[in-house]
Amino acid sequence: LAKLTPRRKHYQRYYSTREANDNMWHARQGLQSFLRAYYHMKSADWTQNKPGPLKGRTAEEWAKLPRYYVMDLDKGMAEQVASEMPSAAQIAANKWLPDSDLRVYVEEYGRTGFQGGLQSYRVGSSGRFNAELGMFAGRTIDQPSMFIAGKSDWGAFQAPGSIERMQQSACTKMQGVHLLEGAGHWVQQEQAEQVTKLILEFLQRNRV
Repeated sequence: LAKLTPRRKHYQRYYSTREANDNMWHARQGLQSFLRAYYHMKSADWTQNKPGPLKGRTAEEWAKLPRYYVMDLDKGMAEQVASEMPSAAQIAANKWLPDSDLRVYVEEYGRTGFQGGLQSYRVGSSGRFNAELGMFAGRTIDQPSMFIAGKSDWGAFQAPGSIERMQQSACTKMQGVHLLEGAGHWVQQEQAEQVTKLILEFLQRNRV
């Protein structure tokens, strides 16, 4: 990724670095503005989110992902999303994350920072649990399962072939893959009623 023009880096690697926490916690634009832009850019409200399958796990293919996934090499996440701050009208029209809800995140992250969540990226990139995870190699998920994501979320496609493997081999009782219109990464917030309906139907269908 660093050899691309412009030079890029993967967000998971960035989140495993020491500077990631301070970059977001003490964002130059302020924590509320950072979070508002971050939530906006990863949602269906950001119209540039038009995900689709990638041809392979290569730098050239990964470069098709938005900057919140494959970042500019010289930017932290706070700088990366700053240019996509929604307008005052867009914020006022947002029903799935009103300012009153966002303030809860701002107050809590302002108090704690992001280190707890970022720690999972550090552990993952270190390979610390590779040996333990190895015991699950080749195993399948055999209980009834369902996958729900936003149709505007790149998360289902950033690892080429993974969503297909989930349906065809990893989950032996897969009952549905639902990519919901009008939702990006925050599907349970952006389309709360649809998600709740799908989960309740799944539970009813599989009630023992």
